[in-house]
Amino acid sequence: MNNQITNVYIWDMDETLILLKSLLNGSYAEAFAGLKDAQKGVEIGKMWEKHILQISDDFFFYEQVCLEIENCNKPFLEALSKYDDGQDLSDYDFNQDGFSPPHDDLNKRKLAYRHRIIANKYKQGLHNILDQEMMDVWDALYKMTDEYTDGWLSSARALLEQCLAGNEDPTICNTIAGGVVRSNATGSRHINVLVTSGSLIPSLVKCLLFRLDNLISHENVYSSWDVGKLQCFQWIKERFDNRNTRFCAIGDGWEECEAAQAMNWPFIKLKCSWGKSC
Repeated sequence: MNNQITNVYIWDMDETLILLKSLLNGSYAEAFAGLKDAQKGVEIGKMWEKHILQISDDFFFYEQVCLEIENCNKPFLEALSKYDDGQDLSDYDFNQDGFSPPHDDLNKRKLAYRHRIIANKYKQGLHNILDQEMMDVWDALYKMTDEYTDGWLSSARALLEQCLAGNEDPTICNTIAGGVVRSNATGSRHINVLVTSGSLIPSLVKCLLFRLDNLISHENVYSSWDVGKLQCFQWIKERFDNRNTRFCAIGDGWEECEAAQAMNWPFIKLKCSWGKSC
């Protein structure tokens, strides 16, 4: 009998793992009573917003899938996997395949193809997508943001890493690609899952840009945009649940708090002086 303990950590993204909205609207700087340059924060937020949208459009089909065609946002990349017939896509022309709203099986298959490409690009990382000039711009923006927010981004990464390690000596843990760790000492498994209220493609791009992709795999990113966080939590429970699985939700908002309560999961509330928490 397998007695391995699995710990699943369900994270919120915005104002939890990353800061963006509070930079754009100035509420982050306001909380420091004049000690932070509010305009600089807004400019940083606008630069992130620009890069997120540009990369989403240029490399991840966002404009084609979600802006030109309605009802194409899905809650996770595997949602249409049963429609993917495994066709070789190396010479596939995504601009000429006649993709339209995915209400029939043919267009669901075409969207599934796009999701497969998105998943592969996520696994490859931005260093295989962006040129060196853009990589340098991204690196500089990340460092500027981390400095402006007093290490918020690097602290968030450290928390994700600690959860994966189960607060154990990292020398006794084997890291598995995609944000899953198994401990040799206890036989336990630790998994990071993201549930974000944003639409799926920009959320995946945020994971890449904010350097979360090696800590949260693409199949563990869920968008509650259309379905709500409780539905996402229920899917996660169905996917991972057995008698040795433990769930914990972390975030700053009322929706994830109420969803965790409905699931009878512990909820760790992130309290921000510039935001609201439950």
